[in-house]
Amino acid sequence: MQLCASCALLLGILFLTVFDSSDGLQTTVRPNKGSTVTVSTDLPLDQCAVCTVSGVNNTQTSCHSTLSLVADEEVTLLFNCTKSIDQAFTVKITQAIECIKDKCSPTTGETQPSILSEFTRTFIWDLKAPEKTVMSLHILGEGLVETSKPESCSDGFQYSVTSSELNGIVQTQAYCRGGSVTHLDLANEAVSVSLKVNPKAQAVPVLFQASAAPLKDRIMVISAAPYRAVNISRNPVGAECNVCLVGGSNPTCSDANMILNNKSTITLGFNCHKPEDVFIVAMDKIIECTQSSCTPATGEVDPNFFKGFKRSMTWYVNVPEWTEINLDFPGDGLKEIFGSDKCEDGYQYSVQPFINKEVETKKYCKSGLVSYLDLPRFSSFTAEVPKGGELDSTVFTVKASPRSNRMMFVTPDPDTKVYITRETTKLDCSVCMVKESKRLCNSKSIMLEEALNTSVEFTCPHPQNYFNVEINTEIDCTETSCAGGIGQTKTSLFPDFNRTFTWDLKAPSNRAFQLDFPESGMRQIPNGDSCPDENTYSVLSYLRSGPATVCTFCRGGNITTIQVRYKGRMLLQVPGNRKTGPLGVKLSAGPETNMVATVKVSLPRGVSDTDFMSAKYPNDFPDNQQMQWDFIVPGMHNYTVQFREYTAPECLKKDVVVEYQKKKSTKLTPADPQPAHQQGNFNMLLWNCETNRTLQGLNLKFRVSVMRSGHPVLCAVDLTKQEGVSLQIEQVGSDPFCEMSINSEVKKKINVAAGTKASLSFLDCPNEDVHLTASKIIGCQNLNSCSVSDTPLTVPKLDSCLPIPLHSFTWYLNIPEDGTVDLMSPTGSLRQSLPGQECNDSHSLHVADGGGSPVGDFCFDGIIEKVQIHSNASVTATVQDFTKNRGPFLNVSFHGEISESIIYRINPMMSSVALLATPNWPLGMKPSSTASWIVSLPSQYKAALQFVNVSQPKCDRRHTSIKVHTMGSKEEMLSRREDEEVEDEVVVPESFYLNMSNCLPQEGHFGAVTKIVLQKKTNILAIILGVIGGLLLLIGLVVAVVLIKKKKKEKMNKESFIYISKGNIFQPGDAYFSKTRSDNESHVYASIDETMVYGHLLNDTYADSIQDRYKGMQVDSYQTFTGPTDGQLPVIQEPEEDQYKPFLDPSESFMPPRPHTPISREDSLGFQDRRMVDNELYTFKSTGEINTIRLSGADLEPEPAGNTLREESF
Repeated sequence: MQLCASCALLLGILFLTVFDSSDGLQTTVRPNKGSTVTVSTDLPLDQCAVCTVSGVNNTQTSCHSTLSLVADEEVTLLFNCTKSIDQAFTVKITQAIECIKDKCSPTTGETQPSILSEFTRTFIWDLKAPEKTVMSLHILGEGLVETSKPESCSDGFQYSVTSSELNGIVQTQAYCRGGSVTHLDLANEAVSVSLKVNPKAQAVPVLFQASAAPLKDRIMVISAAPYRAVNISRNPVGAECNVCLVGGSNPTCSDANMILNNKSTITLGFNCHKPEDVFIVAMDKIIECTQSSCTPATGEVDPNFFKGFKRSMTWYVNVPEWTEINLDFPGDGLKEIFGSDKCEDGYQYSVQPFINKEVETKKYCKSGLVSYLDLPRFSSFTAEVPKGGELDSTVFTVKASPRSNRMMFVTPDPDTKVYITRETTKLDCSVCMVKESKRLCNSKSIMLEEALNTSVEFTCPHPQNYFNVEINTEIDCTETSCAGGIGQTKTSLFPDFNRTFTWDLKAPSNRAFQLDFPESGMRQIPNGDSCPDENTYSVLSYLRSGPATVCTFCRGGNITTIQVRYKGRMLLQVPGNRKTGPLGVKLSAGPETNMVATVKVSLPRGVSDTDFMSAKYPNDFPDNQQMQWDFIVPGMHNYTVQFREYTAPECLKKDVVVEYQKKKSTKLTPADPQPAHQQGNFNMLLWNCETNRTLQGLNLKFRVSVMRSGHPVLCAVDLTKQEGVSLQIEQVGSDPFCEMSINSEVKKKINVAAGTKASLSFLDCPNEDVHLTASKIIGCQNLNSCSVSDTPLTVPKLDSCLPIPLHSFTWYLNIPEDGTVDLMSPTGSLRQSLPGQECNDSHSLHVADGGGSPVGDFCFDGIIEKVQIHSNASVTATVQDFTKNRGPFLNVSFHGEISESIIYRINPMMSSVALLATPNWPLGMKPSSTASWIVSLPSQYKAALQFVNVSQPKCDRRHTSIKVHTMGSKEEMLSRREDEEVEDEVVVPESFYLNMSNCLPQEGHFGAVTKIVLQKKTNILAIILGVIGGLLLLIGLVVAVVLIKKKKKEKMNKESFIYISKGNIFQPGDAYFSKTRSDNESHVYASIDETMVYGHLLNDTYADSIQDRYKGMQVDSYQTFTGPTDGQLPVIQEPEEDQYKPFLDPSESFMPPRPHTPISREDSLGFQDRRMVDNELYTFKSTGEINTIRLSGADLEPEPAGNTLREESF
């Protein structure tokens, strides 16, 4: 015994050693008397186990995967697991309830709410009762509701009732809490009731009360008189139950079926608790019709007849010859279904022939567009009602009328032929048309080929059941184009007939015609199959051996184009009453080819398997022919070709070859391994040999599989060196193959927190499908210690390994409660994006307050000097390329609080109109917020303030206000509320404040756009003085003119010739010498050269140099005219009449050019150099810098900055 105890101890120590890395749970439990508790886990014992702990100091443990506890015995349990304990273990608490014919023991279904509540618990009650005993459960507390998905119970409580039938079939019904079911009757001898409770959920102490009673036959009294027959049949999978005719001396019973034939009152007895779960009731009636009426005229039923049972009612309609029957349905009408489709609600209607089996059965569901049906002769109508279903008393009304012919008017397209062909000869029906005033009829077919409105008449009311329509168009192609298109064909003809649209296509013998399919593409199916939408396309090729179906298609696939050599046909088959989808097929001339057909395929991204078949599949591929498939494989994907079905022919000449073309060609046999796990686009050609046609020929079905082969783009992001910067990456595209992950966890949205590192991975993610945004937090807790002052908002450089360009960058500006955010442009000013002054797309700045409410979108170069926000704020910069423009975008400072929510400082420009808008325009200001604009006007300007767009709300509390007052006065120039009209224009004479505040709106919003137009101020005094000055100037000019004219009259006009050997010639009259030498002032000079005055004081050398400078005629002293000096008289040329003569060029005149001398203060007459000595030569007594002394007391103009002005500048 000691050895065993030691072994147990060692096992416990070993177990604890295995699970030392996980948290264990130790608890003490005592199951209730009469209950069995089982604890189990599905994980292996070395991973999870439940142990009993016993012995001195709990030193003995016994561990198991499944452990059953003894009722009414206390035990200490230890749970350990490498995974989450609450999910690793399940607990079952089972109790038995024994019932006799009139009572059950125990009488209640009790739970033990506190037992092992950390785990998922299932409370099970096994109820047993003798035969012919009904057990009843009364649900306490909340009622129940049936459900087919117990896992959807939102509160974590799942109820179920399971019963076993005698035939071994187990039936389970699930319930959730919160319904109206408070009573359950259980007629089976063995029933299990269970309650599943999620971990830590508190179960109710008592779930139900149980009782028992002897099973009594269920008696029903019915009247079968309205029906021709009533058939009661037992569901073969239902419980054992008999139905009996009672009331007579010898009751008739059956456990299979019972037929009731037109008996007025019948008493039935069922010896089971719920016969509606076991039996199905079928009823039928006869409706007799003449050519004008039917009896009865309605399809009536008794809604309470076998109510609760699954029922079917059939009406057989007897119709005389040449009679038409119509069924009209009240309410929402019917909807036709096809094939194996079923009606979701269990209500189904059908029209079925009972003589002419060629007419197919049609099925319908409730709630559709079919409001009436034409009932064929010898047909029946059946309505099926599910168990427990309700039915209206009138299902339909029936009308009879003599059968009339059906006539329609048809206009075929030009160059189109319409063939109407009868498929069956078992019905007497013909088709007729009127041509050249003659009525032409045929019992088999007719053809329409003229594009005229033609009347077509059928001699039966439902010709669509017996005739098919083919609409054919012929199109010829040249080497460059085709004479027509497929998409131009009219598809609305004969909409309720089975239609086949055909296009006969022809190209030059050595060329192909090309069909380009719509963007959704086509999918190849085996020849003879049909498509889900019943629009089936086929392409045929006319070979010398006969027509061959190249491909049959359905819409929606990877085939984009098909080229067919020489002659072919395209078909579209559409059943009657089916919509024809848009054709979308483009026809064009194809290239030269020797292939039967060339199929172009664009394989999709991701994992896919696409099947393809050779021409005529599953029949034989034509001898000595070739077919080609051109595959476009998406980048970073591998493809594999697999031959799934292949039949090898017996070749008489040549061999079957499969050729793959990429950069080089590879030829294989069908038996060789085909390409696998390769990349890139490729062409596949199939070459057939000349085969032994007595044996099976070549056919091929192959599959091209594609899978992703791309390698993920890895990026290690390190934000530890970027203070406050975080990254957000979100998948915004619809590409299902884009896969992003952070630290190996795949996510649709990735957030890299500030100050962290992360390993990112991107697989097949196009840039346009992923948005990368970044943000940075700038904040202060205390303004006194805050260092945010003129801080530039610049975008930091992110990790270069990020494969996605930065979309936007956001700065979150957090301030203390008594702070304000100041935003200023680093370039001088800001401009708000408004209608008429929009920002361009190259960059924008979105500003919002701390709550996310937008302030506006801004850019540079405007009238806004500063924006102040009295709250936290955010600035989001959006730039086309952040690698070229990282900012700075704004300068931000934190200052003390302001009195308004937002303040704008505005400097309007004289050259443009200024627009001001409330925050969050045009959506309106935040409730109870304020905004102010401090507008500084230039001097001598006033402002015309115009309110161009104002929206006012209906206020719940307080009022909106718009106020204007100048900076120098507190008196308001304008003050308006939401219930007052605002002036169109207010003229403000100087800088001013514009204040706006919002109320708490009940509906609507408050917003405004204001326009500022600068206007020059008008100075009346200046205007008056200007007028007076102008008049005085005018008077002075008049006096001057008069004096000049008077002086001219006193002068004598003397003309003389002056000859100068060099220079230009003056004609007589160009100068006047009215005085003699003694009388005139020609010897008086305005200026005299210094050498003429001081020359006697200079040495000879200087005098000689001066004389050399002025060789020729001296111009500063009078010279008597002595005649020409060169000995030749000049030739005088008279000027041409009306010829413009310009002024003489200074270089050609007798005057030397004036020196270009800069004028400065030291050269001016108003200054004298202090170094100059007052002697005859004005020499200097010292050297050094010029030291001027001012000689005049007049006010001096300031000396111009920059370079010294030169004379030529004047």
